Amino acid sequence: MMRLHWPRTLFARLGLLLCFGVAVAQGLSFWLTVRERNEATTNMMMGYIEREVTTSVALLDALPAAERAAWLPRLARRSYEFRLEECDESLPHLEVLEANAVRSFEEGVGKQYKLTVHQIIGEHERYQVHLRLSDGMPLTIDFRPMRSVPMSPWFGALMAAQLAVFALCCWLAVRLATRPLEQLALAADALGPDMQGAHLPESGPSEVARAARAFNAMQQRIAGYMGERIQILASISHDLQTPITRMRLRVDMMDDETQQAKLRQDLQAMEQLVKEGVAYARTLHGTSEAPTRIDPDALLDSMVHDYTDAGQQVTLHGTVGHPMEMRPQALRRVLGNLIDNALKFGGSAEVHVAPDQRAPDTGGGIVVRVLDRGPGIPEESLQAVFEPFVRLESSRSRETGGTGLGLAIARQLATAMGGTLTLHQREGGGLEARLALPG
Repeated sequence: MMRLHWPRTLFARLGLLLCFGVAVAQGLSFWLTVRERNEATTNMMMGYIEREVTTSVALLDALPAAERAAWLPRLARRSYEFRLEECDESLPHLEVLEANAVRSFEEGVGKQYKLTVHQIIGEHERYQVHLRLSDGMPLTIDFRPMRSVPMSPWFGALMAAQLAVFALCCWLAVRLATRPLEQLALAADALGPDMQGAHLPESGPSEVARAARAFNAMQQRIAGYMGERIQILASISHDLQTPITRMRLRVDMMDDETQQAKLRQDLQAMEQLVKEGVAYARTLHGTSEAPTRIDPDALLDSMVHDYTDAGQQVTLHGTVGHPMEMRPQALRRVLGNLIDNALKFGGSAEVHVAPDQRAPDTGGGIVVRVLDRGPGIPEESLQAVFEPFVRLESSRSRETGGTGLGLAIARQLATAMGGTLTLHQREGGGLEARLALPG
């Protein structure tokens, strides 16, 4: 059997539960109304039979035998009629009167006349009550009990209209309750690396206004903390430039060329680490580069030609075919880091670009894939390598492992551009870096 899928959104869950509860309550109310109506009708009919049928039988008994047939149509009703005929003894005889309406004959007419009741079973169940008048003439009462009272034609429409009104009220109530949560989620998603998220309106119910104030204050605190961290890193970078420069000058004056080369290499590594550390902090705070309309095919083609002119094995496959709004310097930085990694570990790089077919609603998004045939990355480490200063090189060498900030910077820049950067194992060995950018 197919399992029913529970809705994922709070709006759908609350709406479904409330509408289901209202529908069940409406159905029970309808059933109780119909049942009470039928019971009241049955009780009324029993009293009606006791009075009216008893009076009609007494009237027929008082009339001359020749006039009785003319009165039969006048005394007939929707649920019963009178006949001056003998009973059919082949019909089943009821010794115990189970139906309430049939028992009313016994309580009304049966006090003066001996009754015989037969049940006629068919598509519409009915009864025949037989008796003899005082002069011996047979009288048959053909009784057709009413199982239910016909409903008014507007009653069903009224119940459906009530259910629709209740469902609409439930929808509005759930919408009012969940909209602040949706706005909070959107604001949290919009809180990117630049920490300049949307300011939530501090209005509405007291609980919603309080949550909005708390979220806005949290945004400001986080932005303040990030600004302080960037300022500290910038100050450290600035202050380290002077001692590093002095050390390089002193190294240049050393006589020992072997030690001179080693120290110069260490100083270059320190300078590179400081620069990349500051670059990573700046990407966390976002990039000040404004999006511009560019030709991505021309940008990719120029990058690949720069690598091939330098003697690197980099190839480009596919085209975008239309201009896009993006940050060209940030895109160059991301793709440069990915291509450099592919060249470092695989010796060559393949760049594939194509429209994003997985998300057609992005409005012209693209996917850029950088592939290599290097040793790849273990499945359990595909996410860990995006953390700052994480390197899979066991040697921990700066020459082979780098600073561990390249992929972290690339992902932060991709996020700042509204895209995503993921790593995947390549079939046949190697790694695939997949950059998805919106249109």
